[in-house]
Amino acid sequence: MPAASFYVTTPIYYVNDFPHIGHSYTTIAADVLARYHRLRGADVHFLTGTDEHGVKIYRAAQASGETPIQLADRVVERSKLLWQRLEITNDDFIRTTQQRHQRVVQLVFQKLHAAGALWLGDYSGWYCASCEKFLAENDLTEGCCPDCGTKAEMAAEKTYFFKMSAYRERLLKFLDENPGFVRPQARFNEVYSRVKDGLNDLSATRTSLEWAVPLPFDPAHRAYVWIDALTNYISALGYPDGELYRKYWPADVQLIGKDILWFHAVIWPCLLMALDLPLPRTLFAHGWWTNRGEKMSKSKANFVDPVAVTEKYGVDAYRYFLLREMPFGQDGDFSETALVRRVNNDLANDLGNLLHRTLTMIEKYSGGAVPAPAEADASAQALRALAAETVAEVDSQIADVQFSRALEAVWHLVGVANRYVETSKPWVLASAETRRAELDTVLYSLTEVLRIVSLLLYPFMPTKAAAMRSQLSLGPPEPPLDERAQWGRFKPGTSIAKGKPLFPKIEE
Repeated sequence: MPAASFYVTTPIYYVNDFPHIGHSYTTIAADVLARYHRLRGADVHFLTGTDEHGVKIYRAAQASGETPIQLADRVVERSKLLWQRLEITNDDFIRTTQQRHQRVVQLVFQKLHAAGALWLGDYSGWYCASCEKFLAENDLTEGCCPDCGTKAEMAAEKTYFFKMSAYRERLLKFLDENPGFVRPQARFNEVYSRVKDGLNDLSATRTSLEWAVPLPFDPAHRAYVWIDALTNYISALGYPDGELYRKYWPADVQLIGKDILWFHAVIWPCLLMALDLPLPRTLFAHGWWTNRGEKMSKSKANFVDPVAVTEKYGVDAYRYFLLREMPFGQDGDFSETALVRRVNNDLANDLGNLLHRTLTMIEKYSGGAVPAPAEADASAQALRALAAETVAEVDSQIADVQFSRALEAVWHLVGVANRYVETSKPWVLASAETRRAELDTVLYSLTEVLRIVSLLLYPFMPTKAAAMRSQLSLGPPEPPLDERAQWGRFKPGTSIAKGKPLFPKIEE
């Protein structure tokens, strides 16, 4: 049975530049989870948003001759348009410049201060303005941030430190008791090893920057941008007494890129422990996309633009490619050649061909109406059994946040259905009146496979799945999936509405 509620989040994205493939990857993944759990009947809340404070934003605004809020407003509008284009179904969009968020950030600092979890001291050390993170001397690579390559800056100022070191043992115990908290396993091992090596207290405020949230008890100090940012996951729910907070926290899945793992898997849990709040159930840190083998970066100007790609190949093809091309959690390489091959092989040759040939045979052999099946032979029974196994496998892989494996299971069913056409030979059955019952069973079985596939693909490719269902004369998918995906629910006698092939082949 699906959970009564399901809360999924993306990280909030910096507004120093427009969203690119990395942002879209995380957000599409979250959208698939949200759509799938809605289809299962869960009460879903899906949050995304923007991170608008800090040195990086302030400097980006200066460089473009704007105020920080003007820059943020411009990028937020572009982001929202992209999410609409990619058919993202987020329930909320949080901005760290919103009053509802800043009130919670100040409340969090007030609570930390009252609990004795902050102490005033002096910070002196290296800082990466691009990643908005503090660095130890041995972290640097030739004086630069090891993650982004930006030249590190020396910072020295008064700061309130968060007593993160005090939560080391408690965090280790939690990790021991919840080995699925950080996923995939390699990321869990990385976090566990670093925490075991020890935790330092964290500089939690800045005095040298005005573009940040002021502390309520000491306005000369501003919130460190990462504590500000992490708070969004509860501020958007109306913490501490909002109805949404009571209903949805703790989060079920928080999706992040592996470059911000430390902040989410260590700083965030320690903050929640200090506030005596429950921790999220799963943090999943996915991999990076490269472009033809090279890491994407501003200096190389090789970021993949989702708008350009979707204008050329379509939104559903882009969504499918991102989640099918590589196991979620690993790194992958983007190329238009690979995308075109996925469209031509998986979507056009396999799925599109199965749909079009099935509907064509129903038109030709059954007057355009889906026939009632007769008693199933061994092949039809095997196809039915595989369909049930596929539904269960997709559910298992989605629960495991393994999108590519879920899609592999669906395409295995599609492949078996295509082979079933070849082995059952409906064109031969149609030539013999005595084999009419066999033909009807074949056509019905293929139609049922397509109906079930359209349900399973709806979270991944909502427009194309809806188009499939339209050609089958079916309405939009409705919950609960467990019931709707059972075999035999297609009503015999339904007139199909075959249209043009859903996935025209693309010239490579």
